[in-house]
Amino acid sequence: MRRDRRPYFIRRLQGAWLRFRTEHFLVPAFDEVGPGLSVTSPRDIEIWGGNIRVGACAHIHASRGNPTRLCTWTTDGREGRIAIGDYVLISPGTQIIASESISIGSNTMFASGCYVSDSDWHDTYDRTRELDKHAPIVIGENCWLGVRAIVCKGVTIGDNSIIGAGSVVTRDIPPNCIAAGNPARVVRELDTTRPMRKRSELFAEPERVNRDMDRLMRYLLRENTLGGWLRSVFFPTRED
Repeated sequence: MRRDRRPYFIRRLQGAWLRFRTEHFLVPAFDEVGPGLSVTSPRDIEIWGGNIRVGACAHIHASRGNPTRLCTWTTDGREGRIAIGDYVLISPGTQIIASESISIGSNTMFASGCYVSDSDWHDTYDRTRELDKHAPIVIGENCWLGVRAIVCKGVTIGDNSIIGAGSVVTRDIPPNCIAAGNPARVVRELDTTRPMRKRSELFAEPERVNRDMDRLMRYLLRENTLGGWLRSVFFPTRED
């Protein structure tokens, strides 16, 4: 669609339904969820296993045909753990799967299709068992992982670092740098003397942000009508 034809009241109703589905079906799947959770398409978000915790103001997005998965497994009596900090952004298609432990710092961002796993899931010679092919992953605060980045077992990514799109991280990445490639290597150092704005600043006044967004939506959708929206749903044209 070229534009949003929904009337404002339809958007409000759909938003209320989305919040209901999130609270009723998604939130109980977590061991702990901070306030301000924002979700798109909760039916396309899979939460599997225990020991999954998410901090405040997390944004977890998915879309039809591009599900997002947070998953822990119990192997040999050991249950995996996922701990996600505050203000984290997880984009559609991202998979975070823990056999042991995955820790993600506050303000970190995952672009679409990232894959983070702390296990190979099968031994090199015994393809029926995991054995010792697992090690914890630590992703620091304010990191940014590009589209389809892969983070392998035993890796630590330092605070503020950026992982380039399509990179495969097989070894530790220091803080305050940009790493890219397969395997990922440091290609540039960040200037630590420059101020860095974090996602947390967007939520310093969450009520004001919500009010401003609501006013913006009301303005953008001000000319939309119920009849026009229904026509665009059932009989769309190039103008829609």
